[in-house]
Amino acid sequence: MLETVEQETGASPQWSIIWLHGLGADGHDFAPIVPELVRPGWPALRFVFPHAPVRPITINNGVPMRGWYDIVGMDFRSRADMDGVRASVAGLEALVAREIERGIAAEHIFLAGFSQGGAVILTAALAWTAPLAGLIALSTYLPEAEAAHRIEAAVQAPVFMAHGAQDPVIPLPVAEHSADALRSLGLDVEWHRYPMAHQVCAEEIHALGDWLQLRLSAG
Repeated sequence: MLETVEQETGASPQWSIIWLHGLGADGHDFAPIVPELVRPGWPALRFVFPHAPVRPITINNGVPMRGWYDIVGMDFRSRADMDGVRASVAGLEALVAREIERGIAAEHIFLAGFSQGGAVILTAALAWTAPLAGLIALSTYLPEAEAAHRIEAAVQAPVFMAHGAQDPVIPLPVAEHSADALRSLGLDVEWHRYPMAHQVCAEEIHALGDWLQLRLSAG
């Protein structure tokens, strides 16, 4: 089981958000976003921020750092080590199973990810058959989008996808292509673009709060 940082916004949470960080960060990276995102009147939430394993990253001269998979080149069509992606998907599945064991209904679990973390959750969604509340994909892309396929029984979960127009790490056209690929595979993608680099911004957090508000109130 992956080590995690956790925050609960109230007693006996009935909703969970499992949030995967980006390359070189750790589970503490997005913990400060919780008070900025959560709104009065929301049900109690458990935020789960796992730490990725430490692994050598090829494009960084093999320097070990926390990463959900190795990056083997610059071409977005083949840069992700898919064995590593699949291993991280398995780790994510274990975290979801633990939330269900702790009393959270599967349909009350959101999967979120930034950059590498987002690539993992988007890959997972194409073969995930259990219910989910939704997917939050920030400054990210779908690995091997041209060859991606979605199994027939995959979950129908709404996707909030946001990206920076000046992102130097994952160029905007790569993210837009990924959003189009996800839509062509049958996912409901709500797309947002912001005048920022490889980061998050206040306007994005507000829009994500609106998106969550609709789903938390409906559930």
